[in-house]
Amino acid sequence: MKLLLLVLTVTLLLAQVTPVMKCWGKLGRCRTTCKESEVFYILCKTEFKCCVEPKNVPVKPEFSNTDGSLGSSSTV
Repeated sequence: MKLLLLVLTVTLLLAQVTPVMKCWGKLGRCRTTCKESEVFYILCKTEFKCCVEPKNVPVKPEFSNTDGSLGSSSTV
């Protein structure tokens, strides 16, 4: 019983000492290196990378122009 109490105390102290920094609207975590299932998209306020699941990274918008130009489609 004393061992269980000791383990519980140490676990609670470690949880208070090492807080997890969130980023990307609480969908990502600030880390030095991302896990294999995560991608790096932006930097955190510190020098860490914001590691986000690929499904939460925004996709670049597609343009309706077929010629590939970024200008307006109206002609002058």
